[in-house]
Amino acid sequence: MSETSTPYTPASTSTTVAGNETVSLADEIKEYNTAKLIEYLRGQGLNLVKDDFDIIENERVGGQDFLNMTKQDFRDYGMKGGPAMRLAKFAKECKDKKLRSFSSYKTKKDLKKVLAKYGVEDGRITDIPQFTLKPHNIDDKNEALVHCLKDIRLRLRNMGPVVESNEAIRCEYISVILHACINIVRELTGKKISLNPQFEVVGEKNTGRVDYAIKALEELICITEGKQYQIAIGFAQVNRISCTSRNPLNIRFVETALEEGSEDEKELCKNVKRVMEVIVGLLRERVDVEKEPKNKKARVQEYLKKE
Repeated sequence: MSETSTPYTPASTSTTVAGNETVSLADEIKEYNTAKLIEYLRGQGLNLVKDDFDIIENERVGGQDFLNMTKQDFRDYGMKGGPAMRLAKFAKECKDKKLRSFSSYKTKKDLKKVLAKYGVEDGRITDIPQFTLKPHNIDDKNEALVHCLKDIRLRLRNMGPVVESNEAIRCEYISVILHACINIVRELTGKKISLNPQFEVVGEKNTGRVDYAIKALEELICITEGKQYQIAIGFAQVNRISCTSRNPLNIRFVETALEEGSEDEKELCKNVKRVMEVIVGLLRERVDVEKEPKNKKARVQEYLKKE
């Protein structure tokens, strides 16, 4: 994720020679309202303070306004010279920057390039670092767990089992589990955590929409995708690529699980609980890292890189 008075002209989505879609970062930012713009600017390392954000909020500056603003515009709003210059320079950089869409990564060659950035050479998926699961124990009578199981049964009655080719149905079940997990982590940590479906992620070089993003303290801490065979495994922390294939977790959403006391019902309850315990453990770890002092946070992140 990452002055002049030249008027801003929205750049249209283009296609490169290789067929990879690119989009201007400005095309993303121009859609931001004031709150979304402030949220985005907070994560850009611009060394802004509360007074700077208050000015943007009070003047109701939106994304399209921001892209057209000059240093003098910010100064006229009462901003100090330093932040005014940084914001104007950043606005210009945003207009010039092109991003590649996540959806354009389709070939083995694309995969190899992405994996190489994370130290996985030659595109060998088996070399992706695995991590040991650290589940958080959830009591069988936990309110969020009980509510989650009731919701899953309701969906089984209304929609039937998960159809491999239907991502929308898979996401219905995933959503229930994520909501329950977030509620548990919120109670454990006392921190504000939110689930954002169909979230638009804007990075340094890429952009795209993910099925779910989970945020804590205004920081994006993880994303998940509702892909086939990955009801729980499609869970990723944003600072690295890792996998859990050593200890795969799966849930079978089958109609026979609606039969009270059946083996399928017991299996469903057991596996939903296992998946929730893993997700709660991962989320709690990420929230704890975000709230730790910088020196301890750095040590934890260095440890994660070595896993």
